[in-house]
Amino acid sequence: MPLSSLDCRFQMLAAPLPMQRAVMTREQWQAAPAAVVEAGGRLVSLWGSDRRGLEGGFAVHAAYALAEGLVWLSLPIPAVQPSYPDIARVFPGAGRMQRACRDLIGLVAEEATDQRPWLRHGSWPENYFPLRRENTGLASFAATPENYPFVMVEGDGVHEIAVGPVHAGIIEPGHFRFSVVGERTLRLEQHLGYKHKGIEKLFERTPPLEGYRLAGRVSGDTTVAYGWAYCMALESLAGCEISWRARWLRALLLERERVANHLGDLGALGNDAALGFGLAQFSRLKEDWLRLNRELFGHRFMMDRIVPGGVALDLDAAGGERVRRQCDMIEAEVRMLQGIYEEHSGLQDRFLTTGRVSPRLAGQLGLCGMAGRASAQASDLRMDFAWEPYAALQATMVTHRNGDAAARVTVRFEEIFESLRLIRETIARLPQGATRTELNPLPADGIGAGWVEGWRGDVLVTLELEAGSIRRCHCHDPSWQNWPLLEHAVMDNIVPDFPIINKSFNLSYSGQDL
Repeated sequence: MPLSSLDCRFQMLAAPLPMQRAVMTREQWQAAPAAVVEAGGRLVSLWGSDRRGLEGGFAVHAAYALAEGLVWLSLPIPAVQPSYPDIARVFPGAGRMQRACRDLIGLVAEEATDQRPWLRHGSWPENYFPLRRENTGLASFAATPENYPFVMVEGDGVHEIAVGPVHAGIIEPGHFRFSVVGERTLRLEQHLGYKHKGIEKLFERTPPLEGYRLAGRVSGDTTVAYGWAYCMALESLAGCEISWRARWLRALLLERERVANHLGDLGALGNDAALGFGLAQFSRLKEDWLRLNRELFGHRFMMDRIVPGGVALDLDAAGGERVRRQCDMIEAEVRMLQGIYEEHSGLQDRFLTTGRVSPRLAGQLGLCGMAGRASAQASDLRMDFAWEPYAALQATMVTHRNGDAAARVTVRFEEIFESLRLIRETIARLPQGATRTELNPLPADGIGAGWVEGWRGDVLVTLELEAGSIRRCHCHDPSWQNWPLLEHAVMDNIVPDFPIINKSFNLSYSGQDL
């Protein structure tokens, strides 16, 4: 164990993927980030919880990804002084997570360089913390808008362009402040949080067996991954093994979700580079894909199809044959469109070298998921660990080194082809058996975790039960890691290329803002 030098007692969590948890001292918490870096690991998430009544105070948690699996570290914090050592000096991506933790539960990262609010937006008082036990989440406050202290860039010819939070298209709200000279971007600063919906508080009023429905609505384009991660956490708490057929069907749904999103993004990227033909063709293919989802699985996005103990569907031979035929058709058309994209000089001129994130910078700042793999970050939970059905399917990871918009487009194309192969293999080798297993009784108190490779990257759900109810459920989207990298990717690019760079990442507002 790479963190053995910290001298912690690790508790193994019962889950398909290797996960373990340890409660740490303050000194161990401070030493952990450097130990993770030395072991080649990365930060997955940071969040807080109110443990008053159980352990005498609060707790801050950090989840790290290592070669051996996920490590969930917890630091108890006294109620009289709710603060903890900053880890953003080692993992810069933790900065925004720490700011959100301050807004939601009042835990302060000591000596953090950025203490500005992140989620609050003047929607509740500065001394009110929604995730504390005494707050029901039902209180209402008069909005008190505040001027967010953006970082100013000064110099001859420097001016600002403010974009959002309300946009011209049908997209979610987020504010982007560009500092530019002419059309060249010197700096981009984001301000998000406009989609905060109080999901983590709502979990406290949701029965554990119904929580998968709420998790599946964290980010609608990732509903399968979130639903699976929540169910994995719940099943680990119950000590439940789901059937082989249910595991393979879950993987089939996850890959169909991946294909749908990549199809949509490839069309939108073509459109942002003035190739309306690409948008029309990929939109048509995505619509056909979603319609078959509706016919076979009951929902275009397959929402609520993954349930505790398995899946809420089955697939007969006729349905499997329809899926297989569609995969063949989609692959033929996407390969033709890939040739058009690669041979279109105007498109390639807009994609190549645009929004580049070097492998070195990606590693330093924790770029993950699909965007990370386009910058040589070889991490994908489907292949990193020998878990079913991906081990049996011999799933292959797609990576690239250039780290520009063109690389992210290439990764999308290649991941579509690999997902189509996985879907066909799943149909051909789908095990017999039940699609749902009745869960063992849940413990009154306990912890569980689920970790799934969604189409953007790894989705984490951690679950804490107390007296049979959800005390804390934290859902983490990979967009937390990748939004800050978008700020770097835009530097030295012209302003008109921002839509291409932004869409080449296609990060979630809703999944991050919760």
